[in-house]
Amino acid sequence: MAMWGLHYLLVAFLITITYGINAESAGITRHYTFHSLTPIPLWQIQLKNITRLCKTKSIVAVNGKFPGPKVTAREGDNLQIKVVNHVSNNISIHWHGIRQLRSGWADGPSYVTQCPIQTGQSYVYNFTIIGQRGTLWWHAHIQWMRATVYGPLIILPKLYQHYPFPKPYKQVPIIFGEWFNADPQAVVQQALQTGAGPNASDAHTFNGLPGPLYNCSTKGNYHISSCCLKLETDLVLQRLNISIFFRHIQVGCCWGWI
Repeated sequence: MAMWGLHYLLVAFLITITYGINAESAGITRHYTFHSLTPIPLWQIQLKNITRLCKTKSIVAVNGKFPGPKVTAREGDNLQIKVVNHVSNNISIHWHGIRQLRSGWADGPSYVTQCPIQTGQSYVYNFTIIGQRGTLWWHAHIQWMRATVYGPLIILPKLYQHYPFPKPYKQVPIIFGEWFNADPQAVVQQALQTGAGPNASDAHTFNGLPGPLYNCSTKGNYHISSCCLKLETDLVLQRLNISIFFRHIQVGCCWGWI
């Protein structure tokens, strides 16, 4: 009996240690809410007037931002992201590059893993990031709405773990995208009707802004400045003597980017 008692005590001790280790390294649950109706002060998928290339047009955006907000998590975290749709288009969100392990219903492709979110309806994407770290992105996954509905998804290492390089002074997502003066939905519909490829975009963008060589864009450049760094849309670095980690994301709808 004494031996059996010692055996049970040892098993209980090992279980306690294992639980403690898992609890120490486990991620946390992060909540986000995508809305599409102002003036709710949360993440919103909504129509917003944007001016580019001398023209103003209405686009579908998240929280009135183009590109949309940055989602930041750590490896092992659980993300619960509520998307509320108040625009006339159906919508779904795809978490590009995320391995949906036992959570395929959260992947996002419309009519593949889910029915799209209709006007006035909502959906909660619930998934856990397992064995991944680095730079990904999220985007709409129905028709060509990803032309304007997208943003960075940054996965940091687990707490107390590090990347295999020195800690950078700053981490900067750089999103390569495209801008269409026409409605992107009309562009793809025209391509489907003619059987030809879609018309090329009117501009390439960095973080939603075209470079200075486009019309009406001399004041619309994306830039980061510090004591030692200046970054513009042509990616010219001046006096770069500090470590900057650029996270590059290519989100273009067509094949214009190399």
